[in-house]
Amino acid sequence: MDFLDLADKPILIFGVANRKSVAYHVGRVLTEAGARCVYAVKDESVRANAARWLGDAPVYLCDVEREDQIAALRDEIAARHAPLHGLVHSIAFADYAEGDKPFHATPKKAFLQAFDVSCYSLMAICRAFQHLLDPDASVVTISISTTTMASESYGYMAPIKAALDSSLAFLAKSFSRFSRVRFNAVAPGLLKTSASAGIPGYVDSYLYAEQVILRKQAVQTEEAAHVVAFLLSPRSSGINAQRIVVDAGMSINYFDRDLIRRAMREDREGTG
Repeated sequence: MDFLDLADKPILIFGVANRKSVAYHVGRVLTEAGARCVYAVKDESVRANAARWLGDAPVYLCDVEREDQIAALRDEIAARHAPLHGLVHSIAFADYAEGDKPFHATPKKAFLQAFDVSCYSLMAICRAFQHLLDPDASVVTISISTTTMASESYGYMAPIKAALDSSLAFLAKSFSRFSRVRFNAVAPGLLKTSASAGIPGYVDSYLYAEQVILRKQAVQTEEAAHVVAFLLSPRSSGINAQRIVVDAGMSINYFDRDLIRRAMREDREGTG
C-alpha cells in the first residue's frame, strides 16, 4: 500500500524557477509518489527551460502580482486538471537592488512588493481556486524556520513570512465554512537555493548554520520537500493551520559549548 496515497492526484505547484527551487524538489518527490503535478511559473523564460527539468508535466504562466493572470490560470486549470487535491505555494521575492540596508531603512516600495508576492499571493490564489479544490484538499506554503530572530541578512522578509504564517489560521477558518481544506506551512532552516544566494550575507549564515546544526550538515531541500508531500497527503488529515519547522535541530543548539568557547577565544584574541 502507498502510504502517502497521492497516486494520480493532481497537485498545482507555484514557484519553480530552476533545479534548486524548493518547488522543483517538491514536484520531484510528488511525482515519485505518483501524483500528477501541474506547474505555474512566473514568465516565459522559465517555461521555455522547464521541459528540461519537468519532463512532460504541464507548465502554465502566472505572475501572481497580476490578478488577471491568476484568473486566467484558474480557468485553464478548471478546464484540464480540476478538482485539485493539493496546492503548493513556494513563492517569495525581495528586491535587494539597493543593497544591504538596516531594517528601519527598508524602502516602502520594496516592502510592499515583497509582501504582495510572498504573502498576499497565497490569499489571492486560494480565493481564485477555492471552487477547484477538492473538499479535502491540502494547501502548503513555504515559510522559514524562525521569524523572530533578527537575522540582518534576511531583513524585512522575516516580518513578511510572519504574516504568511499568521494567514494560515485565517484561511483555514474562512475555508472551513464550506470545505475541509487544510492550510499549513513547511518552515525550513537555511537552504542552498538560487534565490537565497542573492541575499546579502546569506552564504556566511548558511555556513554558520552548519556548525550549529546537531549533525553538522545543513538541511537539504529534499528534506523539506518530503514534509510538504506528507502535508499534502491524506495521512496528515489531522494537521491544520500549523507550521512544521524543518531545521535538523538548529533551534535547540544556539548555545553550543564549542561554538561559545571558540567565539570567546576569538574575542579575547581580537581585543588582546
